Amino acid sequence: MRITMIGSGYVGLVSGACFADFGHYVTCMDLNTDKIDALNQGKLPIYEPGLDDLVAKNVKDGRLVFSSDMELAIKGADAIFIAVGTPSRRGDGHADLSFVYAAARDIAHRTDGKAIIVTKSTVPVGTGDEVERIMREIRPELQISVVSNPEFLREGAAIGDFKRPDRIVIGTTDENARRFMTEIYRPLYLNEPPLLFTDRRTSELIKYAANAFLAVKITYINEIADLCEQVGANVQEVARGIGLDNRIGAKFLHPGPGYGGSCFPKDTQALVKTAQDSGVPLRIVETVVSVNDQRKRGMSRRIVQACGGDVRGKRIAILGLTFKPNTDDMRDAPSLSLITALQDLGANIVAYDPIGMDQAQIYTAGVEFAADAYACAMNADVLVIVTEWDAFRALDLDRIKAVLKEPVVVDLRNIYRPADIRAKGFRYISVGRP
Repeated sequence: MRITMIGSGYVGLVSGACFADFGHYVTCMDLNTDKIDALNQGKLPIYEPGLDDLVAKNVKDGRLVFSSDMELAIKGADAIFIAVGTPSRRGDGHADLSFVYAAARDIAHRTDGKAIIVTKSTVPVGTGDEVERIMREIRPELQISVVSNPEFLREGAAIGDFKRPDRIVIGTTDENARRFMTEIYRPLYLNEPPLLFTDRRTSELIKYAANAFLAVKITYINEIADLCEQVGANVQEVARGIGLDNRIGAKFLHPGPGYGGSCFPKDTQALVKTAQDSGVPLRIVETVVSVNDQRKRGMSRRIVQACGGDVRGKRIAILGLTFKPNTDDMRDAPSLSLITALQDLGANIVAYDPIGMDQAQIYTAGVEFAADAYACAMNADVLVIVTEWDAFRALDLDRIKAVLKEPVVVDLRNIYRPADIRAKGFRYISVGRP
Protein backbone atom coordinates (compact mmCIF):
# COMPACT_ATOMS: atom_id res chain seq x y z
CA MET A 1 0.00 0.00 0.00
CA ARG A 2 1.02 3.61 -0.50
CA ILE A 3 1.03 5.57 2.75
CA THR A 4 1.76 9.24 3.35
CA MET A 5 2.76 10.62 6.75
CA ILE A 6 2.00 14.32 7.17
CA GLY A 7 4.54 15.33 9.79
CA SER A 8 8.01 13.83 10.09
CA GLY A 9 8.60 14.32 13.79
CA TYR A 10 8.73 11.63 16.42
CA VAL A 11 5.43 9.89 15.66
CA GLY A 12 5.48 10.38 11.90
CA LEU A 13 9.05 9.30 11.38
CA VAL A 14 8.90 6.22 13.62
CA SER A 15 5.51 5.14 12.23
CA GLY A 16 6.57 5.79 8.65
CA ALA A 17 9.81 3.84 8.99
CA CYS A 18 8.02 0.91 10.63
CA PHE A 19 5.25 0.83 8.01
CA ALA A 20 7.95 0.84 5.32
CA ASP A 21 9.64 -2.05 7.07
CA PHE A 22 6.32 -3.92 6.85
CA GLY A 23 6.59 -3.63 3.06
CA HIS A 24 4.39 -0.58 2.46
CA TYR A 25 5.60 2.35 0.36
CA VAL A 26 5.79 5.39 2.59
CA THR A 27 6.34 9.08 2.00
CA CYS A 28 7.13 11.13 5.09
CA MET A 29 6.15 14.71 4.35
CA ASP A 30 7.00 17.83 6.35
CA LEU A 31 6.74 21.54 5.55
CA ASN A 32 10.05 22.10 7.32
CA THR A 33 12.40 21.95 4.33
CA ASP A 34 15.50 21.92 6.54
CA LYS A 35 14.22 18.78 8.26
CA ILE A 36 13.46 17.07 4.95
CA ASP A 37 16.84 18.07 3.49
CA ALA A 38 18.54 16.60 6.57
CA LEU A 39 16.51 13.39 6.34
CA ASN A 40 17.44 13.02 2.68
CA GLN A 41 21.08 13.27 3.78
CA GLY A 42 20.55 10.55 6.39
CA LYS A 43 20.43 12.94 9.38
CA LEU A 44 17.55 12.28 11.77
CA PRO A 45 15.90 15.13 13.72
CA ILE A 46 15.41 12.94 16.82
CA TYR A 47 17.31 10.30 18.74
CA GLU A 48 15.59 6.94 19.04
CA PRO A 49 17.54 3.67 19.44
CA GLY A 50 17.62 1.72 16.17
CA LEU A 51 15.74 4.31 14.14
CA ASP A 52 18.73 5.47 12.07
CA ASP A 53 19.39 1.93 10.84
CA LEU A 54 15.70 1.30 10.15
CA VAL A 55 15.37 4.51 8.14
CA ALA A 56 18.57 3.86 6.18
CA LYS A 57 17.53 0.30 5.32
CA ASN A 58 14.12 1.26 3.97
CA VAL A 59 15.41 4.30 2.10
CA LYS A 60 17.96 2.04 0.43
CA ASP A 61 15.24 -0.47 -0.44
CA GLY A 62 13.11 2.25 -2.00
CA ARG A 63 10.16 1.95 0.38
CA LEU A 64 10.73 5.19 2.33
CA VAL A 65 11.12 8.68 0.88
CA PHE A 66 10.97 12.20 2.27
CA SER A 67 9.35 15.24 0.73
CA SER A 68 8.30 18.81 1.52
CA ASP A 69 5.92 18.91 -1.45
CA MET A 70 2.41 18.23 -0.12
CA GLU A 71 0.81 17.68 -3.51
CA LEU A 72 3.49 15.24 -4.62
CA ALA A 73 3.47 13.44 -1.26
CA ILE A 74 -0.25 12.66 -1.20
CA LYS A 75 -0.74 11.95 -4.91
CA GLY A 76 -1.89 8.36 -5.29
CA ALA A 77 -1.77 7.64 -1.55
CA ASP A 78 -4.13 4.95 -0.27
CA ALA A 79 -3.93 6.29 3.27
CA ILE A 80 -2.86 9.70 4.55
CA PHE A 81 -1.80 9.81 8.19
CA ILE A 82 -1.86 13.11 10.06
CA ALA A 83 1.04 12.96 12.51
CA VAL A 84 1.69 16.61 13.31
CA GLY A 85 2.31 18.12 16.73
CA THR A 86 -0.47 19.01 19.15
CA PRO A 87 1.36 21.00 21.86
CA SER A 88 -0.39 22.66 24.77
CA ARG A 89 -1.89 25.92 23.61
CA ARG A 90 -0.15 28.88 25.18
CA GLY A 91 -2.24 30.43 27.92
CA ASP A 92 -5.03 27.91 28.52
CA GLY A 93 -3.60 24.37 28.34
CA HIS A 94 -5.90 23.17 25.56
CA ALA A 95 -4.32 21.11 22.79
CA ASP A 96 -3.25 23.32 19.90
CA LEU A 97 -4.94 21.74 16.89
CA SER A 98 -3.92 24.36 14.35
CA PHE A 99 -1.42 22.01 12.68
CA VAL A 100 -3.99 19.21 12.45
CA TYR A 101 -6.60 21.45 10.86
CA ALA A 102 -4.06 23.01 8.51
CA ALA A 103 -3.09 19.51 7.37
CA ALA A 104 -6.78 18.66 6.82
CA ARG A 105 -7.23 21.73 4.64
CA ASP A 106 -4.09 20.99 2.64
CA ILE A 107 -5.15 17.39 2.06
CA ALA A 108 -8.65 18.46 0.98
CA HIS A 109 -7.27 20.85 -1.59
CA ARG A 110 -4.73 18.41 -3.01
CA THR A 111 -6.05 14.85 -2.73
CA ASP A 112 -7.24 13.20 -5.90
CA GLY A 113 -10.62 12.59 -4.33
CA LYS A 114 -10.53 9.21 -2.61
CA ALA A 115 -8.49 8.26 0.44
CA ILE A 116 -8.50 7.07 4.04
CA ILE A 117 -7.48 9.94 6.34
CA VAL A 118 -5.98 8.66 9.59
CA THR A 119 -5.41 10.87 12.62
CA LYS A 120 -2.25 9.58 14.32
CA SER A 121 -1.65 12.75 16.34
CA THR A 122 -2.93 12.80 19.91
CA VAL A 123 -6.10 14.87 19.72
CA PRO A 124 -9.07 15.67 21.97
CA VAL A 125 -12.46 14.06 21.56
CA GLY A 126 -14.28 15.40 18.51
CA THR A 127 -11.21 16.35 16.49
CA GLY A 128 -11.91 13.71 13.86
CA ASP A 129 -15.41 15.14 13.41
CA GLU A 130 -13.93 18.58 12.79
CA VAL A 131 -11.30 17.22 10.38
CA GLU A 132 -14.07 15.58 8.35
CA ARG A 133 -16.22 18.73 8.46
CA ILE A 134 -13.31 20.90 7.24
CA MET A 135 -12.52 18.57 4.35
CA ARG A 136 -16.12 18.15 3.22
CA GLU A 137 -16.72 21.88 3.42
CA ILE A 138 -13.81 22.50 1.07
CA ARG A 139 -14.68 19.65 -1.31
CA PRO A 140 -18.09 18.06 -0.74
CA GLU A 141 -17.46 15.49 -3.46
CA LEU A 142 -14.54 13.84 -1.65
CA GLN A 143 -14.83 10.11 -1.02
CA ILE A 144 -13.02 9.97 2.28
CA SER A 145 -13.22 8.25 5.61
CA VAL A 146 -11.59 9.89 8.64
CA VAL A 147 -10.19 7.32 11.08
CA SER A 148 -8.68 7.70 14.55
CA ASN A 149 -5.58 5.56 15.17
CA PRO A 150 -3.76 6.86 18.26
CA GLU A 151 -0.12 5.97 18.87
CA PHE A 152 1.18 4.29 22.02
CA LEU A 153 4.91 4.68 21.51
CA ARG A 154 7.31 5.03 24.42
CA GLU A 155 10.29 7.19 23.63
CA GLY A 156 13.38 5.02 23.81
CA ALA A 157 11.40 1.88 22.93
CA ALA A 158 9.25 3.13 20.06
CA ILE A 159 10.25 0.66 17.35
CA GLY A 160 9.53 -2.31 19.61
CA ASP A 161 6.24 -0.77 20.68
CA PHE A 162 5.18 -0.29 17.06
CA LYS A 163 6.16 -3.79 15.93
CA ARG A 164 5.05 -5.61 19.09
CA PRO A 165 2.15 -3.50 20.38
CA ASP A 166 -0.08 -4.28 23.34
CA ARG A 167 -3.04 -3.18 21.24
CA ILE A 168 -3.93 -1.24 18.11
CA VAL A 169 -6.86 1.11 18.57
CA ILE A 170 -8.82 2.04 15.45
CA GLY A 171 -11.76 4.40 15.60
CA THR A 172 -14.16 4.12 12.68
CA THR A 173 -17.68 2.96 11.92
CA ASP A 174 -16.97 2.74 8.19
CA GLU A 175 -16.71 -0.91 7.15
CA ASN A 176 -14.44 -0.15 4.18
CA ALA A 177 -12.07 1.83 6.41
CA ARG A 178 -12.10 -1.00 8.93
CA ARG A 179 -11.04 -3.53 6.28
CA PHE A 180 -8.40 -1.12 5.01
CA MET A 181 -6.86 -0.51 8.43
CA THR A 182 -6.83 -4.26 9.12
CA GLU A 183 -4.85 -4.74 5.92
CA ILE A 184 -2.35 -2.01 6.81
CA TYR A 185 -1.56 -3.75 10.09
CA ARG A 186 -1.75 -7.27 8.64
CA PRO A 187 2.07 -7.79 8.85
CA LEU A 188 1.66 -7.89 12.63
CA TYR A 189 -0.61 -10.96 12.51
CA LEU A 190 2.11 -13.30 13.81
CA ASN A 191 2.31 -11.26 17.00
CA GLU A 192 -1.49 -11.33 17.23
CA PRO A 193 -1.91 -7.89 18.80
CA PRO A 194 -5.54 -7.14 19.59
CA LEU A 195 -7.11 -4.78 17.08
CA LEU A 196 -9.62 -2.81 19.08
CA PHE A 197 -12.23 -1.31 16.78
CA THR A 198 -14.45 1.36 18.22
CA ASP A 199 -16.10 4.59 17.19
CA ARG A 200 -13.91 7.59 16.47
CA ARG A 201 -14.66 9.62 19.60
CA THR A 202 -14.02 6.65 21.90
CA SER A 203 -10.71 5.99 20.16
CA GLU A 204 -9.63 9.59 20.70
CA LEU A 205 -10.47 9.41 24.40
CA ILE A 206 -8.66 6.08 24.92
CA LYS A 207 -5.29 7.71 24.27
CA TYR A 208 -5.84 10.52 26.79
CA ALA A 209 -7.37 8.21 29.38
CA ALA A 210 -4.40 5.82 29.14
CA ASN A 211 -1.78 8.53 29.56
CA ALA A 212 -3.65 10.18 32.42
CA PHE A 213 -3.93 6.86 34.25
CA LEU A 214 -0.18 6.26 33.96
CA ALA A 215 0.46 9.80 35.19
CA VAL A 216 -1.74 9.03 38.19
CA LYS A 217 0.34 5.91 39.00
CA ILE A 218 3.59 7.89 38.83
CA THR A 219 2.27 10.68 41.01
CA TYR A 220 0.76 8.23 43.47
CA ILE A 221 4.02 6.37 44.08
CA ASN A 222 5.88 9.68 44.37
CA GLU A 223 3.58 10.73 47.20
CA ILE A 224 3.91 7.30 48.83
CA ALA A 225 7.69 7.82 48.63
CA ASP A 226 7.34 11.06 50.60
CA LEU A 227 5.31 9.21 53.23
CA CYS A 228 7.91 6.42 53.38
CA GLU A 229 10.61 8.95 54.23
CA GLN A 230 8.59 10.24 57.16
CA VAL A 231 7.65 6.86 58.63
CA GLY A 232 10.85 4.95 57.92
CA ALA A 233 9.54 2.64 55.20
CA ASN A 234 11.18 1.70 51.89
CA VAL A 235 9.22 2.82 48.83
CA GLN A 236 10.89 0.32 46.52
CA GLU A 237 9.66 -2.55 48.65
CA VAL A 238 6.23 -0.94 48.94
CA ALA A 239 6.10 -0.63 45.14
CA ARG A 240 7.17 -4.24 44.72
CA GLY A 241 4.58 -5.39 47.23
CA ILE A 242 1.67 -3.62 45.59
CA GLY A 243 2.94 -4.23 42.05
CA LEU A 244 2.72 -7.97 42.50
CA ASP A 245 -1.04 -7.53 42.68
CA ASN A 246 -2.22 -8.27 39.13
CA ARG A 247 -4.91 -5.63 39.48
CA ILE A 248 -2.23 -2.97 39.95
CA GLY A 249 0.88 -4.16 38.09
CA ALA A 250 4.50 -3.18 38.64
CA LYS A 251 4.97 -0.70 35.80
CA PHE A 252 5.06 3.06 36.46
CA LEU A 253 5.61 2.53 40.17
CA HIS A 254 9.12 3.97 40.26
CA PRO A 255 9.46 7.09 42.42
CA GLY A 256 11.38 10.07 41.13
CA PRO A 257 11.30 13.80 40.45
CA GLY A 258 8.01 13.75 38.53
CA TYR A 259 6.94 12.92 34.99
CA GLY A 260 7.84 14.97 31.92
CA GLY A 261 8.22 14.49 28.18
CA SER A 262 6.13 15.20 25.14
CA CYS A 263 3.02 13.25 26.19
CA PHE A 264 2.01 13.13 29.85
CA PRO A 265 2.20 16.87 30.66
CA LYS A 266 0.30 18.08 27.61
CA ASP A 267 -2.13 15.16 27.48
CA THR A 268 -3.19 15.46 31.12
CA GLN A 269 -3.65 19.20 30.66
CA ALA A 270 -5.71 18.69 27.51
CA LEU A 271 -7.87 16.03 29.18
CA VAL A 272 -8.51 18.33 32.14
CA LYS A 273 -9.60 21.13 29.80
CA THR A 274 -11.85 18.83 27.77
CA ALA A 275 -13.51 17.58 30.94
CA GLN A 276 -14.01 21.10 32.28
CA ASP A 277 -15.53 22.24 28.99
CA SER A 278 -17.87 19.25 29.14
CA GLY A 279 -18.97 20.07 32.68
CA VAL A 280 -17.41 16.90 34.09
CA PRO A 281 -14.24 17.99 35.91
CA LEU A 282 -11.69 15.23 36.52
CA ARG A 283 -10.56 16.12 40.03
CA ILE A 284 -8.04 13.28 40.29
CA VAL A 285 -6.27 14.29 37.07
CA GLU A 286 -6.39 17.97 38.03
CA THR A 287 -4.65 17.12 41.29
CA VAL A 288 -2.07 14.96 39.52
CA VAL A 289 -1.13 17.85 37.22
CA SER A 290 -0.75 20.23 40.16
CA VAL A 291 1.19 17.81 42.37
CA ASN A 292 3.56 16.86 39.56
CA ASP A 293 4.35 20.49 38.72
CA GLN A 294 5.11 21.22 42.37
CA ARG A 295 7.24 18.10 42.74
CA LYS A 296 9.61 18.88 39.89
CA ARG A 297 10.59 22.22 41.32
CA GLY A 298 10.33 20.99 44.92
CA MET A 299 13.15 18.49 44.34
CA SER A 300 15.50 21.46 44.76
CA ARG A 301 14.86 21.34 48.53
CA ARG A 302 16.64 17.99 48.73
CA ILE A 303 19.73 19.48 47.14
CA VAL A 304 19.58 22.52 49.42
CA GLN A 305 19.40 20.26 52.49
CA ALA A 306 22.29 18.16 51.16
CA CYS A 307 24.35 21.34 50.91
CA GLY A 308 23.67 22.34 54.51
CA GLY A 309 20.68 24.59 53.86
CA ASP A 310 22.20 27.01 51.34
CA VAL A 311 23.31 26.54 47.71
CA ARG A 312 24.29 30.14 46.95
CA GLY A 313 27.64 30.01 45.20
CA LYS A 314 27.71 26.22 45.35
CA ARG A 315 28.60 24.14 42.29
CA ILE A 316 25.85 21.61 41.61
CA ALA A 317 26.59 18.72 39.21
CA ILE A 318 23.54 17.39 37.36
CA LEU A 319 23.74 13.96 35.71
CA GLY A 320 20.92 13.43 33.21
CA LEU A 321 18.89 16.15 31.53
CA THR A 322 16.36 14.40 29.29
CA PHE A 323 13.02 13.44 30.82
CA LYS A 324 13.92 9.75 30.51
CA PRO A 325 16.83 7.64 29.18
CA ASN A 326 17.32 6.69 25.51
CA THR A 327 15.89 9.89 24.10
CA ASP A 328 17.07 13.45 23.49
CA ASP A 329 13.64 14.87 24.37
CA MET A 330 13.85 17.77 26.82
CA ARG A 331 10.18 18.78 26.75
CA ASP A 332 8.92 19.32 30.31
CA ALA A 333 11.92 17.40 31.66
CA PRO A 334 12.13 17.51 35.48
CA SER A 335 15.74 18.66 35.15
CA LEU A 336 14.56 21.99 33.73
CA SER A 337 12.42 22.90 36.74
CA LEU A 338 15.13 21.66 39.10
CA ILE A 339 17.87 23.67 37.41
CA THR A 340 15.77 26.82 37.34
CA ALA A 341 14.92 26.48 41.04
CA LEU A 342 18.57 25.98 41.99
CA GLN A 343 19.69 28.90 39.84
CA ASP A 344 17.07 31.10 41.50
CA LEU A 345 18.68 30.17 44.83
CA GLY A 346 22.10 31.25 43.57
CA ALA A 347 23.62 27.89 42.61
CA ASN A 348 26.03 27.35 39.72
CA ILE A 349 25.00 24.42 37.52
CA VAL A 350 27.23 22.06 35.57
CA ALA A 351 25.48 19.26 33.68
CA TYR A 352 26.07 16.19 31.56
CA ASP A 353 23.74 13.99 29.51
CA PRO A 354 24.83 11.22 27.10
CA ILE A 355 22.49 12.35 24.31
CA GLY A 356 20.44 15.40 25.30
CA MET A 357 22.91 18.26 25.72
CA ASP A 358 22.31 19.84 22.31
CA GLN A 359 18.60 20.00 23.04
CA ALA A 360 19.24 21.09 26.63
CA GLN A 361 21.08 24.18 25.44
CA ILE A 362 17.87 25.32 23.75
CA TYR A 363 15.90 25.08 26.99
CA THR A 364 18.44 26.33 29.53
CA ALA A 365 20.61 29.38 30.19
CA GLY A 366 23.67 29.85 32.35
CA VAL A 367 24.44 26.11 32.51
CA GLU A 368 27.95 24.77 32.02
CA PHE A 369 27.99 21.52 30.05
CA ALA A 370 30.61 18.87 30.78
CA ALA A 371 32.24 16.30 28.49
CA ASP A 372 31.40 13.31 30.70
CA ALA A 373 30.13 12.36 34.15
CA TYR A 374 33.53 12.71 35.80
CA ALA A 375 34.19 16.14 34.34
CA CYS A 376 30.71 17.11 35.52
CA ALA A 377 31.50 16.04 39.09
CA MET A 378 34.86 17.85 39.17
CA ASN A 379 34.98 20.23 42.19
CA ALA A 380 31.20 20.04 42.64
CA ASP A 381 29.67 20.41 46.09
CA VAL A 382 27.05 17.76 45.34
CA LEU A 383 26.29 15.30 42.54
CA VAL A 384 22.62 14.95 41.56
CA ILE A 385 21.33 12.04 39.44
CA VAL A 386 18.21 13.21 37.62
CA THR A 387 17.85 10.78 34.68
CA GLU A 388 18.54 7.05 35.04
CA TRP A 389 20.79 6.51 32.02
CA ASP A 390 22.52 3.12 32.09
CA ALA A 391 25.86 4.93 31.89
CA PHE A 392 25.22 6.33 35.37
CA ARG A 393 24.41 2.98 36.99
CA ALA A 394 28.00 1.77 37.03
CA LEU A 395 30.05 4.88 37.71
CA ASP A 396 33.52 4.45 39.18
CA LEU A 397 32.50 5.67 42.62
CA ASP A 398 36.08 5.96 43.87
CA ARG A 399 36.86 8.26 40.97
CA ILE A 400 33.68 10.25 41.55
CA LYS A 401 34.55 10.67 45.20
CA ALA A 402 38.06 11.81 44.32
CA VAL A 403 36.88 14.64 42.04
CA LEU A 404 33.93 15.89 44.13
CA LYS A 405 34.60 18.72 46.54
CA GLU A 406 32.34 16.95 49.03
CA PRO A 407 31.32 13.24 48.79
CA VAL A 408 27.59 13.96 48.55
CA VAL A 409 25.22 12.26 46.09
CA VAL A 410 21.51 13.03 45.69
CA ASP A 411 19.97 10.18 43.69
CA LEU A 412 16.50 11.16 42.46
CA ARG A 413 16.06 7.85 40.61
CA ASN A 414 17.24 5.36 43.28
CA ILE A 415 19.69 3.67 40.92
CA TYR A 416 22.16 2.77 43.70
CA ARG A 417 21.83 0.63 46.80
CA PRO A 418 22.21 2.89 49.84
CA ALA A 419 24.46 0.44 51.70
CA ASP A 420 26.81 0.06 48.70
CA ILE A 421 27.34 3.73 48.04
CA ARG A 422 27.57 4.68 51.72
CA ALA A 423 30.22 2.01 52.16
CA LYS A 424 32.31 4.05 49.73
CA GLY A 425 32.18 7.00 52.11
CA PHE A 426 29.43 9.02 50.46
CA ARG A 427 26.61 10.89 52.11
CA TYR A 428 23.74 9.54 50.04
CA ILE A 429 20.21 10.90 49.71
CA SER A 430 17.63 9.00 47.67
CA VAL A 431 13.83 9.05 47.28
CA GLY A 432 11.50 7.23 49.65
CA ARG A 433 14.12 5.11 51.36
CA PRO A 434 15.27 5.37 54.98
